[in-house]
Amino acid sequence: MGWHLAQALEAAGHIMHEIFSRNASHAQALANKLHKVSPISHLDFSKSKAKIFIIAVSDDAIGEVVSKLTLPPDALLVHTSGSQPMSSLTRGNTTHIGVFYPLQTFSKDKPIDFSSIPICLETAHPKDLELLQQLAGSISQDVRVMNSEERVVLHVAAVFACNFTNYLLGIAEKILDEHQIGLDVLQPLITETLQKALEIGPQKAQTGPAARGDTATIQRHLEFLKNHEDYAKIYDLFSRHIAENT
Repeated sequence: MGWHLAQALEAAGHIMHEIFSRNASHAQALANKLHKVSPISHLDFSKSKAKIFIIAVSDDAIGEVVSKLTLPPDALLVHTSGSQPMSSLTRGNTTHIGVFYPLQTFSKDKPIDFSSIPICLETAHPKDLELLQQLAGSISQDVRVMNSEERVVLHVAAVFACNFTNYLLGIAEKILDEHQIGLDVLQPLITETLQKALEIGPQKAQTGPAARGDTATIQRHLEFLKNHEDYAKIYDLFSRHIAENT
């Protein structure tokens, strides 16, 4: 996320002062994408001119980073996690803490347009919220205030909608590959499925053998998957849940 966020913020006119990464080459690579930014090898920012410090690391690394940070007086420290509470930043040397969570999936080599990405904000102080709203509003048209409990709800839903959906597409691709069929054949179906779910709602958009109670087709599919026990278990679980809820 940091790779894309730093570039989006600079493109919006914000000045990046320093970049730190546990992997120095990563910090240098991002610095090369920006203007006059210094990659540094330590977490002492006490002399930095920056006002906002953004932690864009994996959830399990936030605590370690915070414990080693030294920030200037009155600096605002935020993380970009959907699942970690704002309180995970309280071990730092500032009381000005918050969350700056862009709700999107990020891959380093895939460009991202932030303008339509929801950015969810939370702060400990009202004035800090105003500052983050200005920052978020400079790159996105969808800025929302959301507390830690609400953000967990959002993050769980996002895992189902994004990560699990992508994993299922990966299963589909592997099944097709075994029979020398390209994933591109599913592209119109995937596109229509997502568009329809967003237009009329997933419940009304649900189709397929489980939704219509076609047990014969389900059994044929399970027979086809007999050499892929894990896939068969997933297929059976999803089919039973769909049948029970449509």
